[in-house]
Amino acid sequence: MIIVTGANGKLGSRTVQRLLDRIPADRIGVSVRNTDSAAGLAARGVRVRRGDFADPDSLSEAFEGATQVLVVSTYTTGPAAIAHHTAAADAAIAAGAKRVLYTSHQGASADSLFAPMPDHAATERYLAGTGTPFTALRNGYYASTIPLLLGQALRTGELVAPADGPVSWTTHDDLAEATAVILADEGRFEGRFDGRFDGATPPLTAPDALDLEDIAGILGDLTGRTIRRVVADDAEWTAGLVGHGVPEEHAALLLGMFHASRRGEFAATGPTLTDLLGRDTVPIRSVLEEVVATG
Repeated sequence: MIIVTGANGKLGSRTVQRLLDRIPADRIGVSVRNTDSAAGLAARGVRVRRGDFADPDSLSEAFEGATQVLVVSTYTTGPAAIAHHTAAADAAIAAGAKRVLYTSHQGASADSLFAPMPDHAATERYLAGTGTPFTALRNGYYASTIPLLLGQALRTGELVAPADGPVSWTTHDDLAEATAVILADEGRFEGRFDGRFDGATPPLTAPDALDLEDIAGILGDLTGRTIRRVVADDAEWTAGLVGHGVPEEHAALLLGMFHASRRGEFAATGPTLTDLLGRDTVPIRSVLEEVVATG
């Protein structure tokens, strides 16, 4: 029995769909906060149970009978995020899971300039101390973030954002498929290396890293227009977000992403994701084609 948490979210839902391509539905369980929204999975034979990281008692039933549990990281940061992740890990181990998998990040580091990264690093340290086999999936930065960074670029011809650095943007679909492969094969992998993913994986990323100058260039090719990359002052950019109703703490969080990318925290690339997929990853050009098509 493989349990997937957050199965109504972008990554969790895609992972379950890819698992259904590989193993029988009755070997898959999902832990979701709202079971009604997972009715479609239940209709396909997936076990659906309520589980909430903020309510650890609910996880006991949600994880019952698990041999593996995929803990999909939450969108919170700081002590609350770490508490949620460790509660899920504890519940998985108490349920008898032989392996806990956790959706970490390629930039996981205690000294990262981007707030979620120390949380990932702390969760990885906790998992390492449990004595239970674990796999920390060092996922690339989600490519779905790119449209949020473009601002009015398609309208004005200027991509305005703080100074940044190269990022190995990676799609949810690719990461979900790779996660399903690892889960279905119980962590074993035959490819560039033969073995098991114990501890942190190599970077699960697209093969190249692009900065916003590169993104602007691709947008220009797709639209036939000049899209100019304009570097904004950190303080002015943050103030502009706040002026448009973004909470100050969220604006500061976003700025931290730029600080971290400048330091190269998201620039790592590697062949592991491509090896797992057995195909090329989705190119960022395809992601941007959708952005342009939807205007």
